[in-house]
Amino acid sequence: MIDGGRGPGALRVVAPAAVALVVLAAWQALTAGLDVPSYLVPSPAVVARTLVDDRALLFRSLGVTLGIALAALAIAVIVGTLTALLFVQSRWIEMSLFPYAVLLQVTPIVAIAPLIIIWVKDTWVALVLCAVVVAVFPIISNTTLGLRSVDPGLLDLFRMARATRWQTLARLRVPSALPYFFGGLRIASGLALIGAVVAEFVAGTGGNGAGLAYQILLAGFQLNIPRLFAALVLIAAAGVVLFALTVWLSKAALARWHESELPARD
Repeated sequence: MIDGGRGPGALRVVAPAAVALVVLAAWQALTAGLDVPSYLVPSPAVVARTLVDDRALLFRSLGVTLGIALAALAIAVIVGTLTALLFVQSRWIEMSLFPYAVLLQVTPIVAIAPLIIIWVKDTWVALVLCAVVVAVFPIISNTTLGLRSVDPGLLDLFRMARATRWQTLARLRVPSALPYFFGGLRIASGLALIGAVVAEFVAGTGGNGAGLAYQILLAGFQLNIPRLFAALVLIAAAGVVLFALTVWLSKAALARWHESELPARD
């Protein structure tokens, strides 16, 4: 038996860390044992050394990519939440507009990103809009589902109490939708980062405003594979941090009252 309920939380950190150590050790052993050249597959030691040597360039580019992703995520949250609130006001509105949200989701961003970059003069704004297109649908879909997933008994109780539409929305529908919203936020955080990287690939912007995607492209052209891997490591780490941040926000908002965030008792 795990004492104090802290064991499962520690296991969530220790178990993935152990797997990562095993994978890195095997990777290092294979690249060293088979004498694989760094321009094909660099060893973890070489990637780590590249992260240190090129830290100024890579972390500056990481800041650019993260800035685009965070701006896109913030806009996606605002637009997605307002759209979901609009949908829940009327089934006719939802049925009329939701298919276009789906159409936006299933359209490949690589197909419309060049158009957005051409139409919008400011490159940074264009990149943010591309990332918003990728990230907004999970917010719309999950929040709309949450606003609709209200206990019928509680809804009848509000009607019997002659609650207004605003009171029902603020005191019943929104609290019921919060777990769904945070579920969509977890997905959208990763998609915003993916959208930012894909948009950077399409734009191919260089100079001081270059993000990690441009560094990956440049490293590939120069056969600087260690730097390419180092940039990929930073993108993956940024995605993990964004996901962890959304998990923390979910726990902070729901831990005291919703069963999805209550500590496990088994």
